[in-house]
Amino acid sequence: MAKQKICVLFGGVSSEHEVSLMSAASVIRNIPADRYEVIPVGITKKGRWLYYPGPVANLADGSWEQYPDCVPAFISPDATDRGIVKCVDGAFTLQKVDAVFPVLHGKGGEDGTVQGLLELAGIPYVGCGVLSSALCMDKAAANLVMDAAGIDRCEWDYMTRAELPGFDAVADRLERRLGWPIFVKPANAGSSVGISKAHDRRELLDAVHLALAHDTRIVFERFVTGQEVECAVMGNDGPQGTLPGEILASQEFYTYDDKYLAGTSRVVIPAQLAPEKLEEVRVTAVRAYRTLCCTGLARVDFFVEAGTGRVLLNEINTMPGFTDISMYPKLMLHAGMTYGGLLDRLIQLAFERKETANG
Repeated sequence: MAKQKICVLFGGVSSEHEVSLMSAASVIRNIPADRYEVIPVGITKKGRWLYYPGPVANLADGSWEQYPDCVPAFISPDATDRGIVKCVDGAFTLQKVDAVFPVLHGKGGEDGTVQGLLELAGIPYVGCGVLSSALCMDKAAANLVMDAAGIDRCEWDYMTRAELPGFDAVADRLERRLGWPIFVKPANAGSSVGISKAHDRRELLDAVHLALAHDTRIVFERFVTGQEVECAVMGNDGPQGTLPGEILASQEFYTYDDKYLAGTSRVVIPAQLAPEKLEEVRVTAVRAYRTLCCTGLARVDFFVEAGTGRVLLNEINTMPGFTDISMYPKLMLHAGMTYGGLLDRLIQLAFERKETANG
């Protein structure tokens, strides 16, 4: 039986470029080689697409871009092509692919843009579709949908860049609604990029300027004292959630450096919660997954508030990290899957969703 050709997309133009490189290296190393042939295509920070036939070891440090056998390549939006167009010595050739695994985090990869291209191309792809990817990426839009669905979360608010001249009025509103301290986040960013914790108005204004460097809209959240827990969900029409794991951050809150660079946070699986609370988190994760139209996979993040025990949904990540220290694969491995088995199942879910869409 011929191997199926899987294009692994990595890199991207977002602030999470480096995380994508680490995730993709882990994915490529663990995809079952007896079933799949990997076709790696990288996207530089400047947005250039390159077919990369070199060693996986060159991904993490970014040296893959200088590999001499890299050639320009892109996914053809022509649904009759079903593949990647390579430019070699001025001539264009078509490489057919069976599916795409977009190991891309953040803007330009996890926000529905690449998913839209793949829908036009008619190629099955791993992960959530256009609507759910765009919705989950935008924290303000996702929060509004969760509020409408009655999914409990902490008190929150948002503003746009256009409201900055009236900052005092915004600060008055936030102080009344949320109190201090306040978490400040770009509406469209991931991996804790651009997030600050403000204790007063001066810090709040600094945090707003930092968040506006990453997006034109900002989400504000009431500070929650409690446990940070995450649940891995997988599936299309019948999604299943794992027991949640707990993050023991080494800093005041779970930062980008803590997640991917310093590696100083710790993970406990299952989370240190009573059995009935673990089940409540799991059930709520699957409900949120369905509410936001997710398919394939997602990591659903929560706070369990100290004192009240309330389970408060924080956010949904439609392409969670796949690095060696990432929570999603750790939760799935704890549930009894192998890394290769996990990747195989995600690829098969991509084929199943495509078949369902075609009727």
